[in-house]
Amino acid sequence: MTAPQLQLKLQPKTTWSREDFIVSDCNAEAVRAVDRWPDWKGGAVPGVLALAGPPGSGKTHLAKLWARKAGAVELSCADPKLCDRLIEVGERPVLIEDAEGVLDEEALFHLINGAARPGAGLLLTSAIPPAGWSVRLADLRSRLNAMAVAQIAPPDDAVLTGALRRLFRERNIRASDDLLSYLVRRIGRSIPEARQVVARLDEASLPDHKPVTRALARSILEAGREEADLFDEL
Repeated sequence: MTAPQLQLKLQPKTTWSREDFIVSDCNAEAVRAVDRWPDWKGGAVPGVLALAGPPGSGKTHLAKLWARKAGAVELSCADPKLCDRLIEVGERPVLIEDAEGVLDEEALFHLINGAARPGAGLLLTSAIPPAGWSVRLADLRSRLNAMAVAQIAPPDDAVLTGALRRLFRERNIRASDDLLSYLVRRIGRSIPEARQVVARLDEASLPDHKPVTRALARSILEAGREEADLFDEL
C-alpha cells in the first residue's frame, strides 16, 4: 500500500510592490506625505518624517516602498552599534522602523540633524507619534515634539479586501468576491490577522483539496472563536 504523499507548500515571499499597496481613505494622506520626499519641509525638523499608526496598518509596506525609491539604508534604534553604522551611511537616506523603542538617543539625535542635507532624509515608523516616545535627552525631546507626522489608520474595507486578494493570490488561490466580503466583515482590521486567516484556510483546504469557500471560512473562524473561548476559561 502506497503511503500518502506529504504535501509541502513554500511560504509566500513578501514583495512589497507598489501595485500591492492599496491606497484608500485610511492611508491616502500618509502616502502623499511620504511621496513628497525629498521635499520633506513640514514641521520644524526638515528632512524628517514620522509615519505613525497601529500594528498591521501597512506602515512597513509603505516604508519599504520609500526605502526602495530613495535608496535608503535600514537601521535599528536597538542596534548597540548604531553610532558606528552612521559612519557607513554617509549622506544616504535612512529608514528606522519601530523607532519608539529608541535606545541610542545620541545617535538618533545626530541622524535627525543630518537628515536635512542634500540627498539625505530620515523616515521613522512607530505605533505612536514621536511626541509620545519616552526619551531622556532634552535636545532629542524637542526635535521629536516638532517633527512632521503622517498618520496611517487601521485598514478600511478597501485596503483589507485588497490585502486578502493579494494574500490568496500568493498562495495560488482564486478568492471569490463573496468570500472576500465575508472575511472583511468578520476579521480584525489588521494585515497580519488577514495573513493568518488566509494561511489557515490554505492549510485546511490542502489534505482533501477542498475549494476555499465561504463555508470553509465560516468553519475556520468559528473554530478559532471556540479555541479563544476555551483559552479564556482556563
